[in-house]
Amino acid sequence: MTNEPRQHVVSLPERRMLHAPVPPDFLEPSHEWRRLFSEAWGTFLLVVVAAGSVVVGAWSHGAISLSMMVVAPGLMVMAIIYFMGAVGGAHLNPAVTLAFAVRRNFPWKRVPGYIFSQFVGGIAAALFLRAMFGTVGLLGATVPGKGISDFKALVMEVLLTTGLVSTILGTASGARNIGSNAALAIGGYIALAGLWAAPISGASMNPVRSFAPDLIRGDLRTCWIYIVGPIIGAMIAVGFEWILKGKPTAAGTIAAEGSLD
Repeated sequence: MTNEPRQHVVSLPERRMLHAPVPPDFLEPSHEWRRLFSEAWGTFLLVVVAAGSVVVGAWSHGAISLSMMVVAPGLMVMAIIYFMGAVGGAHLNPAVTLAFAVRRNFPWKRVPGYIFSQFVGGIAAALFLRAMFGTVGLLGATVPGKGISDFKALVMEVLLTTGLVSTILGTASGARNIGSNAALAIGGYIALAGLWAAPISGASMNPVRSFAPDLIRGDLRTCWIYIVGPIIGAMIAVGFEWILKGKPTAAGTIAAEGSLD
């Protein structure tokens, strides 16, 4: 028998903890341009697919069905979260940015830059679609369905956005939900909302997605619905998240800010 001290064998989880990377500094100025670019590029892709599917459907005389039109944005958001969600959180939506800020997962001083980048990306997408196809299909604008009043469309946008932002905040609140699970849940919700509610209000849930086509086609008459509705819905969702989860979590902050170091 030896009196030599037993050597401690470091387990795999312990090794991962010992060599874990330094937590990213979201406030690091050198990365801000990447985050803003990711918001502009991601919103461009979202709007060019969401509005573009409607435009191409009209241009091709129905080659793209309603189901295809509403599923496409959900798949696009899913892809964006996968390939650059870690850069800046992949908000892609002013209502989402405001919700994260009110929830205290996102710094208020970063909100103007994010929202500005989202509008730049969305307007660029609408300009691209107009250059390619003209204003066919109302340039993919979201408008109340036939026989649907502005008020009913507003209520529908409030409801749909409450569900969307609840999904986003909920999947961001725990470490097990960040990344692939969040992408599937959020993309799936967007597709699901469109499948049943697109004929009512267009299922926009995003002020930029609606404002950009309306601006470029020169008709802002119903645009207020798609700005007011999503913002109200997002604030309701923040309240629901406080009821369900309580205080904001560190995981929620990582999801909102991204993890680029």
